[in-house]
Amino acid sequence: MKASDRSEIIENIIQMYGTGKSELVYETPFQLLISVILSAQTTDKQVNKITPPFFLKVREPKDIRDFSVEEIQEYFKYVNYFRNKSRFIKETGTILAEKHNGIIPNDLKLMMTFPGVGIKTGKVVLSVLYDMPYVWVDTHIHRIMNRIGIVKTKTPDETDKKIDILFTDEMKVRMHHPLVLFGRYTCIARKPKCETCPLQKKCAYFQTHFGKKLVSNS
Repeated sequence: MKASDRSEIIENIIQMYGTGKSELVYETPFQLLISVILSAQTTDKQVNKITPPFFLKVREPKDIRDFSVEEIQEYFKYVNYFRNKSRFIKETGTILAEKHNGIIPNDLKLMMTFPGVGIKTGKVVLSVLYDMPYVWVDTHIHRIMNRIGIVKTKTPDETDKKIDILFTDEMKVRMHHPLVLFGRYTCIARKPKCETCPLQKKCAYFQTHFGKKLVSNS
C-alpha cells in the first residue's frame, strides 16, 4: 500500500472519531496509570464502573501507601486478574512516591521497569500524558491494520513494529485513540460495519468480501 493511501485512511478514521485521548475516566496522571493497568483483559466501561470510589481516596502515588494490597483488591475484585493488578498498583505507586516524587517519568524504558507496566501500558500512558509518538497495538488495532491491508502480520507485536516504521511521529501522536475507537465501534471483530464504512475504496477486506457484489449490482 502506498504511503499516500495509508495517510488517507488514517485521516478518514481521525475524522470519524476525532483525536480524543481515552474513554477511561480519570483526573490525575496516577489515576490514568491505574486505569490502564486495570484495563488489561477488561473493558474500559467496566474499569470506569469500579474506579470512582477508589479514586475518591487515591489521587497521587503517595496516597497508595495508606492501603494494603488486600484493601485494594476489594475495590477491584470485579475485573480480571484483580489480585495481580492490585499488587502492581500498590508496588508501582510506592515506587513513584518514593523514587520519582510522585511523577510518572517521560521514559518508556524506565516505565517498563515498574510492576505491571509492560510496553503496551507504558505506550498508552505516555501517549496520553506527554503526546509521545506511541501507538499501543491492541487486538483492535492489530485486526483493522490487517483487514484494511496496511500490514500483513500475525501478531500485535509484529504490527507494532510495522506501524513504527510506516508512520511519522506526527501521525502516530494523532492516530492511536481514533484507531482504537474505529476497531471498537466500526471495524468490530464479528460482522464489521463495512456497508457504512467510509474506507470501502481503500480497504482490502471490503474489496474482497463486497467488491464483486457491488460490481455485479452496478
